[in-house]
Amino acid sequence: MSHYTWARGSMPQRLITDTQPIGVDCETRHETSLTDTSISLQEITYIVGAAVLVVLMLLLPARGWAAAYGTVSGIVRDDSDRPVAGAKVVLESATHAVIERQTDSTGRFDFPNVAIGQYMLTISQSEFASLSQPVTVQAGYFPFANIVLKPPSDLSEVTVTAARLQVVASVTPITMVGQEDIENTPGATNVNSLAMVTDYVPGAYQAHDMLHIRGGHQTNWLINGVEIPNTNIAENLGPVLNPQDIETLGIERGGYLADEGDRTYGIFNVIPKSGFSRDNQAALDVTGGNFGQTDDYFSVGSHTDDFAYYASVEGNRSDLGLQTPVSQVIHDETHGYGTFTNLQYKPGEQDTVSFVAQLRQDVYEIPNCTVAVLAYDPGCVGQFGDEQGEADNFAVFSWAHTFTNNAVLTSSLLYHFDRADYDGGAGDYPTITTYHHSSQYEGGEEQLKWDVSRNHLDAGVFGFAQQDRVDFNLAFTDGSSPTLSELEKPTGGLIAAWLQDTFAVTHWLNLSAGVRQSHFQSSSFTENATDPRLGATVQLPKLDWVLSAYWGKYYQAPPLETLSGPLVTYATANDTAFLPLHGERDTERLFGLTIPVMGWTIEADYFVTESTNFFDHNPLGESDIYLPITDQGALIEGRELTVRSPAFWPYGQVHLAYSNQTAECFGSITGGLVVAGTECGSPPVGLDHDQRNTLNLGYNAKLPQQFFVGSNLSVNSGLSNGFAPPTHLPGYAVLDLTAGRNISSNLSVSITTLNVTNRHLLTDNSLTFGGLHWNNPFQIYAELRYKFHY
Repeated sequence: MSHYTWARGSMPQRLITDTQPIGVDCETRHETSLTDTSISLQEITYIVGAAVLVVLMLLLPARGWAAAYGTVSGIVRDDSDRPVAGAKVVLESATHAVIERQTDSTGRFDFPNVAIGQYMLTISQSEFASLSQPVTVQAGYFPFANIVLKPPSDLSEVTVTAARLQVVASVTPITMVGQEDIENTPGATNVNSLAMVTDYVPGAYQAHDMLHIRGGHQTNWLINGVEIPNTNIAENLGPVLNPQDIETLGIERGGYLADEGDRTYGIFNVIPKSGFSRDNQAALDVTGGNFGQTDDYFSVGSHTDDFAYYASVEGNRSDLGLQTPVSQVIHDETHGYGTFTNLQYKPGEQDTVSFVAQLRQDVYEIPNCTVAVLAYDPGCVGQFGDEQGEADNFAVFSWAHTFTNNAVLTSSLLYHFDRADYDGGAGDYPTITTYHHSSQYEGGEEQLKWDVSRNHLDAGVFGFAQQDRVDFNLAFTDGSSPTLSELEKPTGGLIAAWLQDTFAVTHWLNLSAGVRQSHFQSSSFTENATDPRLGATVQLPKLDWVLSAYWGKYYQAPPLETLSGPLVTYATANDTAFLPLHGERDTERLFGLTIPVMGWTIEADYFVTESTNFFDHNPLGESDIYLPITDQGALIEGRELTVRSPAFWPYGQVHLAYSNQTAECFGSITGGLVVAGTECGSPPVGLDHDQRNTLNLGYNAKLPQQFFVGSNLSVNSGLSNGFAPPTHLPGYAVLDLTAGRNISSNLSVSITTLNVTNRHLLTDNSLTFGGLHWNNPFQIYAELRYKFHY
């Protein structure tokens, strides 16, 4: 939502007529018109593709890692510094999936293609005492361990010098969330919940029913490291993925290397559940609670030596869907269903083929405006029966080949279909708005990572073609105008190529440098962006503290939405305008510190993001439809802190995420729906999703007699009230609790309460779906989980 009209509690009454933005130097500096471009998108594709193929052919005899996968390597020696050959090295995941290796004649072991997540590394040899060590694997990182084994008689003197397996030097702040975290976090398994993100990631919260992170809307979802493209801005309300289908979620929030990041504000890297960790196993999860809510899930999974399958179905409904404009829950039903599958085939030790697909449908009633609402929102009159239907379907096919020297080449094809259909109700006044928007993407990715001496190199290419269909209809119930209709079919596409190097100067100093070249082309204009990215990490001796610094640029491709024909004529007559949208340009500076303390990890960072053509959105007249805009500029500054207990801590799991952040914009609207009163102006003013302080503190514990508890306390200082100088709505705190018992290894029951104290108040005055926004009231539901073999 944009910045001021909503803050005054009414929809815009006067609209501006200018069809050209004011002060657009920062935008036009980056734009390249079609007439200035002497090379087509197809030609760019051929050139970049040929260049990448040449690079791959030259560098095949190298070691590398596939996207969304990390590596665990090390050398095993005895106490006389002699290599231990033939030692058994086992890497076991939290779901008991096992990978085994043996050390070679030099004592070395390598796991070159390990999915991100939490593992236990165990090393054993008949002449020595066994050793076990928890390991966190993260994509694109290069931990290396020197391990010393002692004879069994010296068991108490076993030495592990593998601290960097737990604290990896990186310029990218990452939060790892596993399936056990999701299952134990109150409310996180619900398909419409984002607790797996907001409870663990600093500066992440929901505002007007949508996820905001680090001051922006735009995020990337990746499946096994392959991006699911989506250029639309804050249009869908439904879930991108069912949390119960996720094995591990790696959440990155800045400091991206060159192989990542067109959607600046967050990258969600998903490793889905796999049949390789199941043996003819089915799982059933059933919930029921107040507001008539239920969220029911069923999955099956199994494997042979070389093939694994996992599939799930899910259905949900509730009378409490979107955040309501008043304290009452009115016309707020939601229901949806989805199917998901992950098929994997390993024809040999060196090849892995996977196919991941989802079909998802959701429907949301828009909370009605009633007489009670008028005290808060005078512009919301007589709405009745509005509804939004959504679809989010994707398929990703990937092949990873590991060469004899552990080089991994990953090739992927992808498809994504996204739909958001808004249908106004018969009682809407003065207009009934119908807005059906669908986007279809087809694309692919080719990536190779490798080691050359102390250089960790990464090269690749990613691209997609996009076709949108926008069907817009305005029916005037006040008789002021005949019905206006418009059908738009814009097309576009993006291709990006990158080269990245992380150089280990010494065991305590890493330097990284990369560049990402992006080319975007739509039916109306073309843009090119060259984005350098630089970083460094220093690991302090003895302390193992890690200092990091990063500077980088990003480019975000724009939505294809536009207005023309009779709607433009109507808009012009009513003093509004729709200007062409261009890509957002961002520059980020980041400084971080990571401190390990007895297995605990404390991470702190400070970042500044400066944006040109900052993506946001504006309401369309008296409707609940809002269209994308670009502000001339934005400045987001934050300080973040996360604390996590050891992955295998016997007393439970503690997690803390804190953010102190400001999000401001300045200047005029440079693209999209131009409406009076929504400019940022000068000096900079707070965005509507500016929340200065956000704190989440969670604790999950296993108790005697197989009881377990989970909790999360969320403290929010309040979103911006929209007036200059920035004022904010009152702060509030929400406590969520869950408690249950594992009746057997396959059966558990629990009770979850959300917003235990029923702290129910106005938290956001943005006029989006349904008007203003109150946080959700007290909820309670029971959950049964049952696993069985078939």
